[in-house]
Formats: sequence, C-alpha cells, structure tokens
Amino acid sequence: MDMADDEHRLAARSREARIRVVMLIPTFTLGGGGAERLAIAIATNLPPERYEAWICTTGTPGDNSLAVALRDTGVRHVDLARSGTLDLLAARRLIGFLRRKRIDVLHAHQFGSNLWGTVIGRLCRVPVVIAHEHSWSYVGQPLRRLLDRMVISRYADTFVAVSTADRDRMISIEHVKPAKIRVITTAYLPRASIDRGDLRAELGIGADVPVVGTVAILRPQKAIDVLLDAFSRLPDRLSHARLVIAGDGRSRGALEAHATELGLRERVHFVGIRDDVDAVWRALDVGAISSDFEGTPIAAIEAMTNGVALAATAVGGVPELLENDVSSLLVAPRDPAALAAALTRLLDDPVLRARLAGEAKVISDSFSLTRLMKSTEDMYLELLSDARRASTSPAAVAAATRSE
Repeated sequence: MDMADDEHRLAARSREARIRVVMLIPTFTLGGGGAERLAIAIATNLPPERYEAWICTTGTPGDNSLAVALRDTGVRHVDLARSGTLDLLAARRLIGFLRRKRIDVLHAHQFGSNLWGTVIGRLCRVPVVIAHEHSWSYVGQPLRRLLDRMVISRYADTFVAVSTADRDRMISIEHVKPAKIRVITTAYLPRASIDRGDLRAELGIGADVPVVGTVAILRPQKAIDVLLDAFSRLPDRLSHARLVIAGDGRSRGALEAHATELGLRERVHFVGIRDDVDAVWRALDVGAISSDFEGTPIAAIEAMTNGVALAATAVGGVPELLENDVSSLLVAPRDPAALAAALTRLLDDPVLRARLAGEAKVISDSFSLTRLMKSTEDMYLELLSDARRASTSPAAVAAATRSE
C-alpha cells in the first residue's frame, strides 16, 4: 500500500511539473484554416511528458469533426461559446479556466483571440502570453491596427509573425516595437489522410489532360475568382485543360456562379473538403495560389512538398518561400492576364515544371514540423525563464508583499 501511495504521489508530482499550455483560437473553420491547423499541430506535438496542452475555442466550433479528432490525441478542448466580442459570460469562463488550470502559457492565434488573450491573460497573471498573427492585409482597418499596437503588442510577451514581410508591416504600419516581434514561419503540417485512389479517375479526367488546381478555404482573401478569370484566358490549344478547386467556404456559391458565367462549368471541378489533400496536389500538373494577401501559406508548402510546380501571387511571405523563375512563377495579385500567362508557360513546358518543382521540393525540407516545434518550444522556455526571473526580482517581491 505504501509503495502504491508513493507511486501515486510521484505521478501527481510529475503531472504538476508539466508546463500547462492553452491554444486560444476563434473557432474550428470548416475544413480547417491555416491558423487552427497550426495551433492544433503545436498542441498535439508538444511532448506529453513535459506539457499539458489544451485547445480553447472562443466561439462555437464551425467544424465539430476537428473537436472530435482531438479526443484521440490527449489534447483537451474547451469551448467558451462566445456570442460576441463583449460577451462577459464567456470572458468569465475563460478567466475561470485560466485560474483553475493554472495555465503557464497562453498562446493566442488571430486577432480576436489575440485581443482576448492578452487582456484576460494579463488580468489572470498568466506567466507567458503570446499573440500569434497568421495573415492579414493591414489595409482599411485603422481600429485593428491601433489595437494591435496599443493593446496586443503592449500586453503580450511576444508577438509572433509568420513571415518577415508581416514583421516589417507590423513595424512600419502598426508601429509595433521590433523587440516585441519574433518570426516563426509556418511548416508542412501532415494531414490525416484516407486513400481515395486516383483523383483524375474519380473526376473522369484522362492521364493526358492538363490539370491546374488549388487547395484553399473559399473566402475572398484567396481570390479564387481571379484564378477562374485566369483559367478562362488560357489559349485555345489548352481548351481541354481542367481546373480543380479543393476546399469549401462562404464564397463557394459565388465562385460556382462565376465559373458558369465564364462558360467554364464543365471544365472546373469544385471537389469540396478533402481528407486526401496530398493526393489532390499530386494529381495536378500545375498548382496555383491567387491570394490577395498571405502570411506563409500552408498550401504553398504542401504543393512544394508534393513536387508540384506553382504559379502564385507574390504576396506576404510567398516570395520568402519561392523565387520567381527558380522555384516557381510569381505574379502580381489581381492580375488574371499575368496569372494566365504563368499557367500557360508551365502547362506548355514540362521541363520547366520539373525544374521548378524540384527546386521547391528541396526548399520545402526547411519547413518541417520538427523545426516549427523546436522554435515554438524554445520560445516557451525562454519566455517562462524570463517570467520566473521577473517574479523573483526585488521589485516583484516587494510588490507582492504590499499586496498581501
């Protein structure tokens, strides 16, 4: 009995010693957007002997399948069911959770969660609070820029950018202090995959038919309408080419209507959310990214990893991933003629496709999940060490004594 009690106490002490980390995200997007996929990847790959990980969604999950998938990983999920930015009941639930679980690291993702996380995290005296911005245009939202500078960057221990382009915009446009920002680029995030067989056979596309495609959440940022316009401009010799669009989202209906208006409906395949994304990429001759803005797009890293030549808009962190005419063809955003020319060049030249895809494949090795996890753990441990030193400083001890 004594030995069993000793083992129980040792196990309890081991659990107590683990670092408690919570990922704060707005919701689970249908199909899994880049921010929540990255947050889930971090949480599920933290070594369980050293970390106790949580995912906390501030709003009701839009895709419950992601919440269900977490059950088998050891990462626990809590939903605050927030009805709006000023939902005080949801705020109280988050405060109670942070205090009850004695969270060590609050790692927030995207603007809404960054705002909540920094304010409430500081109110609860969470030792380390991190704000992680994945991508936004920095245009037309002065209030957001003000809150990034005056609230989020002020109260967060560090502000993570996913590309040096985003870091530079944070400094030049939002006037965030450079010392507060660190860059951790996104990684290739393997997806749980089901083998559905040959996508071309599934869609009735012959092996000799040229296929262009993309994988994206169908929202305005991704500018899939521009991709459709570009595809409609391919020369007559490529009139048999097909376009595959994998993903779903609020823009899907409008995009399907636009394809019909362009007379492309028989040549464009909207295949929805797929659980065989790598197989989708490998079925393509040419990949396309037409976004208006990006951080470091996971779709680009997926295409690179799967050996697919890309035509992409030179936005955000894309030029940090890919070099024009070396590892991809890059074009200006919102220029369907330029994108059509890049797609045509790649479809016409298999040697060029192979060269660019080969260069991109080599580069993709630098964007591994192992590298991402090391950078993230190093950040946690560094900031926790700083927090512990600050809490034992003479000034902190004096302030704690006065408060008692």
